[in-house]
Amino acid sequence: MGEGAEFVVTGIVQGVGFRPFVWRLAQRLRLAGEVRNAGDHVVIRAFGPAAALDAFEAALAVEAPPLARVNAVRRTPCPAAQPEGFRIVESAAGAVSVGVVPDVATCPACRAEIADPAARRFRYAFTNCTDCGPRFSIVRGLPYDRARTTMAGCALCPACRAEYEDPADRRFHAQPVACPACGPRLWLEDGEGAALPWADPVAEAARRLAAGGILAVKGIGGFHIAFYVDDVAAAKAYLDAKGVKTRMGPIPVSDGPAAGQTILYFQAPWGLQLEAISYPNGMAYEKGAETVLWSPKNPDK
Repeated sequence: MGEGAEFVVTGIVQGVGFRPFVWRLAQRLRLAGEVRNAGDHVVIRAFGPAAALDAFEAALAVEAPPLARVNAVRRTPCPAAQPEGFRIVESAAGAVSVGVVPDVATCPACRAEIADPAARRFRYAFTNCTDCGPRFSIVRGLPYDRARTTMAGCALCPACRAEYEDPADRRFHAQPVACPACGPRLWLEDGEGAALPWADPVAEAARRLAAGGILAVKGIGGFHIAFYVDDVAAAKAYLDAKGVKTRMGPIPVSDGPAAGQTILYFQAPWGLQLEAISYPNGMAYEKGAETVLWSPKNPDK
């Protein structure tokens, strides 16, 4: 004969795959019950042998997903009747005092998909899963569910829906999940805002950069100015001469999707820390209220 317990978990538990983790943990320990988001915390009702409930409580913090941060687990008895199985239920409203995690860089598994010609997300820029992808930049409210993100307007295709609903899949309840058939797309515009009809906008953008063009790359959190320069070390020397204090860098990136790029962190005179990323050796920096583009070939700026 088992017993029941309610667990209230607080911390960074929104948008980090915490509910799917709880589901898998309950399956492993053969517990029945449910898990749901409620405001800025997660509420779990679990039923089973006392030893299994104790192990469940301990694992909530020790085995939490890598992006989660468990601040506290509060346990109280739950006298309700034991249900059949364990399920993830619809989120409940509640007071919000903690936000979701920041956007997370693409994980190795998703990078492998992007690079695999046989994968349906081959070269798809918006590939993500529960361990990576946009969070803060797309959220519109809490609890963190797809309906409360900017992805709400992108209806899942059957293949993405199957991943989203499969507890064994790493995209189980990954709110930004998408693919070329149902998700956001890339496109290229000219300086006047007119769409350019290129089948591969990434390849064309790279060609234009290589030819000396300047691109404003719109990401999930704003725009990044991208262009080539010949020597990022000379760019650093220029910043030093202008009194722009370099914090760290230039730092070459040797592997991953940013291989060949160079990152330079610097402090503007008015106190704002900025990050310049070369493509592979281009940079932009902010001076006053404007963005200043610089190249060794045009050193007067």
